[in-house]
Amino acid sequence: MTSLKERLGQNPQRKAVVTDACQVLDQEVADKSGLGGIAIKGAFSIVKGIKPGFVEEVVDGLLDDFLDALEPIYREAQERKEAPGRYLAANGDRAADALLAITDARAARSTRAVIQKTYDKLRPTAKKHVSSAAPRLGQMLDRHVS
Repeated sequence: MTSLKERLGQNPQRKAVVTDACQVLDQEVADKSGLGGIAIKGAFSIVKGIKPGFVEEVVDGLLDDFLDALEPIYREAQERKEAPGRYLAANGDRAADALLAITDARAARSTRAVIQKTYDKLRPTAKKHVSSAAPRLGQMLDRHVS
């Protein structure tokens, strides 16, 4: 059985996944509303302003770890003969925990103070936001594994 990293982590598929993931991220941020949404949009704007292409670099740098983190969910979907994306969406909290474990570790190692400060400010509500993104992440997964 081919792993997610083997299927999606190699070029040219990798480049398409990174591009698609950045679009999903943009859509999720754009959909945020209220005071929390303002904070998320502001923080995302700061991160995007660090340098052109920074978000794409970060997504590309995290992709292998993210694919490894989602591998158990992907395998379970295959074993149950379910669409991986639908299964991921149904297991959004689990997926969020797996993905946030990666970003927590990366943020802790960051040498950029603005990244650490922004991440620390947003982290308390991150699980809710990542879980709510699970349907879009699942759709993205299905687009690339089918």
